Amino acid sequence: MTELHAPAHQSSPAADAHAHASDGYFPLPTADLERVAMRLIDAATAAGATAAEADVSQAVGESVTVRQGEVETISYNRDKGVSLTVYVGRRRGQASTADFGDASIRATVEKAVAIARYTAEDPCAGLADPERLARRWPDLDLFHPWELSVEQAIELGREAERAALAVDKRITNSDGATVGRGDTEFVYANTLGFLGGYRGSRHHVDCSVIGEDASGMQRDYWYTSSRVPGELLPAAEVGRIAGERTARRLSARKLGTVSCPVLFEAPEAADLIGAFVSAASGGSLYRRTSFLLDALGTEVFAPGVSIREEPHLPRAKGSAPFDAEGVTTAPRDVVRDGVLQGWFLGSYSARKLGLQTTGNAGGAHNLVVSHGGDDLAALMRRMGRGLLVTEQLGQGINLVTGDYSRGVAGYWIEDGAIAYPVEEITVAGNLKAMFRDIVAVGCDVDRRGSRHVGSVLIGGMTVAGQ
Repeated sequence: MTELHAPAHQSSPAADAHAHASDGYFPLPTADLERVAMRLIDAATAAGATAAEADVSQAVGESVTVRQGEVETISYNRDKGVSLTVYVGRRRGQASTADFGDASIRATVEKAVAIARYTAEDPCAGLADPERLARRWPDLDLFHPWELSVEQAIELGREAERAALAVDKRITNSDGATVGRGDTEFVYANTLGFLGGYRGSRHHVDCSVIGEDASGMQRDYWYTSSRVPGELLPAAEVGRIAGERTARRLSARKLGTVSCPVLFEAPEAADLIGAFVSAASGGSLYRRTSFLLDALGTEVFAPGVSIREEPHLPRAKGSAPFDAEGVTTAPRDVVRDGVLQGWFLGSYSARKLGLQTTGNAGGAHNLVVSHGGDDLAALMRRMGRGLLVTEQLGQGINLVTGDYSRGVAGYWIEDGAIAYPVEEITVAGNLKAMFRDIVAVGCDVDRRGSRHVGSVLIGGMTVAGQ
């Protein structure tokens, strides 16, 4: 077997600091995860695997939900797990366990090897190409534990809920406010000599409340999320925004059928980018279930729209120095001035397509969409008359054809300003046409997730009452 080494210890001070002793954040020190990963690899090759890869992880977290000022739930998690993939020639087997004991490790290896011996050969199966593996990488500053007691979490939840309920006397009920913190760590190893991993944190505060007037009840919410506790919005501000959004939705109306411009608020625009990612991902492409087949090098978005993958942004949600196969990630243009420049591929899908991996095993990393200088209010003025979408409901995207039809809620815009809230309506179009009909992308970029995009104004879609 190829000798394993740990490039993370050569390049990541954070990994060095955590490698040999538990620091209180996790049940196990990093060195223990590494030892488990190497035991799996050794045992797999001893059992007849010609190649193997192992992912060993642990996670800790806490979540508190407050409703009507009272504690509704308190939950803790302390999880760990192992996932082992083995290859016997071009036959693949996979097994997992949450037990790090010797007997469990042996059983997991035996199951994975047994599965591999009975599966059909797949010429595209196997580890990533050795020359694509990361050997050194930067510390992306992803680990920021939140020293938060249960009592402090409860009070933050109450602050958020109080602020939401105080916005308007018509806000009469609450779905609750949740405060959560979470930290994860993983180590990935394979028989090509890769051994590395890193830690990450994700924290959030969210609040959802219900308003009521003579026309009925409405619900809306808001949340803040970050790897860094100090970058979260204050709990009271989260609640205030949730309350204001709920109050604005009261007395919602329905619309008749009309063709008009549609403005997707930034969090909803991120869903549109997510549909693009799904259609441009290897699995959809080699299965030929994507509306973007054969679109590489062609204009798929409006001129001026660019999407750049930025996997090395410090502290960002989608940052990763290497992908789920250990392949180096790198910044790149996915769309440049509307023209599709590349796909999202792992090693398997790349081989199926006769291409090279793009370092996207496990998914896309931070996608940064170019934008202009208009905020949401300016985009509404630019639209003049049309629909502002603030919520999409259900599943209504056909990735094979690009057809889009979803229930939505939001606001009708007249003379560049909100005229009244609307609900129980459907917006329909085709993503191929919608992407090319993007009039503008706003500067109100939502960076809470891995798709960094502002509100998106589309020139024309069909809007109908449900």
